Parts: sequence; C-alpha cells; structure tokens
Amino acid sequence: MQGFKYILNFYINSSIHVALAVVSLSYITLLELGYSYDKDLMGFVFFATITGYNFVKFFGVAKFHHRSLTTWLKLIQVFSLICFVFMCYYALKLESKTIFYVAGFGIITFLYAIPFLPQSKFLDEQNNLRSIGGLKVFLIALVWTWVTVFLPILNNGHSINADVFIIGVQRFLLVIMLMIPFEIRDLQFDSIKLATIPQILGVKGTKIAGVLMGFLMLILEFLKQHMVLVQLLILSVICVITLLLILFSRERQSRYYCAFWVEGIPVLWLFLLFCFT
Repeated sequence: MQGFKYILNFYINSSIHVALAVVSLSYITLLELGYSYDKDLMGFVFFATITGYNFVKFFGVAKFHHRSLTTWLKLIQVFSLICFVFMCYYALKLESKTIFYVAGFGIITFLYAIPFLPQSKFLDEQNNLRSIGGLKVFLIALVWTWVTVFLPILNNGHSINADVFIIGVQRFLLVIMLMIPFEIRDLQFDSIKLATIPQILGVKGTKIAGVLMGFLMLILEFLKQHMVLVQLLILSVICVITLLLILFSRERQSRYYCAFWVEGIPVLWLFLLFCFT
C-alpha cells in the first residue's frame, strides 16, 4: 500500500495526471470536429504540459534550495528534463505555423513563473504573472483553451468557424469550473492581493458562479450548427459531475480531491466518448 501511495503521489506531483487531462481535452476537440488521432500533436501536448507545469511549480524551490532538494524532487527534475527532450522531438514534427503559435504561450508560461514585474500594490512578493490580482484563473483557462481547442484545429488546417468558437468558450468555462475547487482549497493560503474568485465572491458566491457557468456550457451546445445528441448527453454528465465536485468542495479537503478527482474530469469525458460514440 505504501508503494502504491508513493507511485500515486509521483504520478500527481510530476504532472502526469494533469498532462493526461490536457491531452484528453485536445483529443476531445479532434473527435468533436471529426478528425482522427494526431500522434505527434498529442505527444507534444503531453510532454509540453509536464515540462511547463513542473517548471512553474518547482522553479522557486529549485532556485533557492538546489543543494538540499529531496530525493523525490530530484527525481521529478530528471523526469522533467526527459519530458523536455521528448517535447522538442515532437515539436519538430508539428506544422511550422503551429510552432509559431506555441512559442507565444511558451513565453507566457515562462513569465508566469519568473519574477519580472515591479513591486506594486497589485502584486505579492513573487513578482510574476501569477501574482497579478484576479489574473491567475483566467490566464490558465486561456492557455488551456488555446492548447486544447485552437492548437489542434490549426495544426490540422481547420478554419475557426462558429462551432469552433463555441467549443472555445465552453472549454474556457470548463477550465474555470475545474479551477474553482482549487481556489476554494487555497483560500486559507492565498494572499488577499491575488483577488481570487472566492476572495471576491465568497465560497457560496463562487459555487453559484460555477453552477451558472455549467448551465451556460450546456446552452452553448444547442447553438452549434452540428450538434450531436450523444455528445450533448455526455457533456451533460460531465457538467453534473463537475458541479457536484464544486458544490462539495471546501477549504479543508482530501489532498486527492482536486489533484486527482477534479483534474481527472477531462479523462473521464474522453473515456465516455470512446464508450458511447
């Protein structure tokens, strides 16, 4: 049991789980638009997610405590380096225009972790993009939407039509919904300067906002030119499960509540699509 717990913690802490979530959403986009599996793109998204997330999570720790890093953190560093090499390998297989699109969000990821902004009343001591009040959740949702919706269609030469725009808005809303349990969990730790959603709306108001976003996602599905009934039903199930996770989230929760169950929603969505479409 102890060995399983160690493997599970490494699986989560090394960002493999979140990478599978991002890949799942990217693949869902391809399925919704009628494209086949894109091995090179999925490989790039998977390894780029691990590289980017681990850079953001562990940059500060590695910078200031590099001589006293624990064994598990050193292992994650080595693992991240291997993933970076694979990311570069798959990047070379993408369309040249796709590389250009990726570069901009690579810069955003870099600035998200690196201190570069001057001190002001809007920032905490980290001085990076994630410390700007009210920006973090929307920045993450924007990056996830770009990577999981627009990157797959641009790499496949698909034009951005009305349905694609609707999928993009739905994905943006879903990511914010998935972030809400994290925001509630971190309410006791976040600086007031971050102006997170629960800090502004309160826990109850944040949960109500999540419910409204879930209903909006479903309403948008009916506006698509090519709505598929099975996909609508599956989306409804995903919205209900996500809303339940939001409604039952609290400041003190199991360490796996957000990191495993909430982040696993996209994987479940893809699994249901495989089973019923």
